[in-house]
Amino acid sequence: MENKRDYYEVLGVAKDASADEIKKAYRKLAIKYHPDRNQGDKAAEEKFKEAAEAYDVLSDADKRARYDRFGHSMGQQGFPGGGFSGFNAGDISLEDIFARFGDIFTGMGGGFPGGGFSGFSGGQRRRPQRRGSDLRIRIPLTLEEIANGVSKNIKVPTDVPCEHCKGTGAKDGTAFANCSQCNGTGYITRQVRTPFGVSLDQAPCPACQGMGKTITERCSHCSGSGIIHNDEQVTLNIPAGVSDGMILTMRGKGNAPKLGGVRGDLQIIVSETKDPELIRDGNDVIYNLMIDLPTAVLGGGVEIPTIGGRARLTIEPGTQPGKVLRMRGKGIPDPERRGVRGDQLVNVMVYIPEKLTAAERKMFEDMKKSENIAPDESNKKRIFSRLKHIFE
Repeated sequence: MENKRDYYEVLGVAKDASADEIKKAYRKLAIKYHPDRNQGDKAAEEKFKEAAEAYDVLSDADKRARYDRFGHSMGQQGFPGGGFSGFNAGDISLEDIFARFGDIFTGMGGGFPGGGFSGFSGGQRRRPQRRGSDLRIRIPLTLEEIANGVSKNIKVPTDVPCEHCKGTGAKDGTAFANCSQCNGTGYITRQVRTPFGVSLDQAPCPACQGMGKTITERCSHCSGSGIIHNDEQVTLNIPAGVSDGMILTMRGKGNAPKLGGVRGDLQIIVSETKDPELIRDGNDVIYNLMIDLPTAVLGGGVEIPTIGGRARLTIEPGTQPGKVLRMRGKGIPDPERRGVRGDQLVNVMVYIPEKLTAAERKMFEDMKKSENIAPDESNKKRIFSRLKHIFE
């Protein structure tokens, strides 16, 4: 993974900064490195994108929580381009930023190249893009799927752009005319009175919603909405080590907006299915093993379940109830440290029979006569020291 600066460092805020402080910090950097103010300056453009990437994560409560826990990995290893992620400053465009965070730039006033500060570049204003709504789905995963990672193909009911009009809502995608109110610019200019005097501000045209054109003939396939409802096939590549309740985001896989624009995101909520035999504890898994008294005394081999199969486990002679056996590397992969897995912990319990036959009772009564059966003080201290985890 490429080296990235800490997102809090990028925005210049503390790790406990409020949402309002994060927004103000991003707004300040957006003004400083805005392309209109730094035309032709590639370094400023990269800082502008870097700030947008940081804000994309820290302004979203779910993404911020995952970032605080996992850092830049955020449980995303193994995802293809365009998969579970927020922005990535290396491959986003300025149009993506203006479409996603257009509200940040609203009302910043003039004084910049191009006559404003809402997405100009070289005098050409970028028209705002509508953004569709996000979708949320819950994906149940078994412990084995979580441990190994899994790819799932699912159908997601969503609004997609109409292919006949290319999402424009106009017949054949061409039945448009320039908006008469804004003369095709998509914006209207108005005077705004401020404490410092009167300034000019540009806002999206209310007649065409900033598109600069109006539909002259509606698309018959989508009734002029630009979208149709469809079950879209989506491939989910779930990385190993996710946890219950974690939210993964597939950018651009949500609903398409009416009359064109940027699709929303698809959010996948991980739902861990309870395993009938194994218990997850972070990256470790726990199995409670019940053995009989002769096996505890004499030792022997037992077969136990593990993630994805079964394994043979050796019980040493004289194994005490409460002993924990550790099977290293048999747990869940650590999402923060590649190649590191948790362990499987086996809690040994010894079954004491509640009912005895006459012969069994005589056998135990004869055993009580042996001095080796009853523990002495040294044995007690030695065993208690081994099992101190039970009492702590």
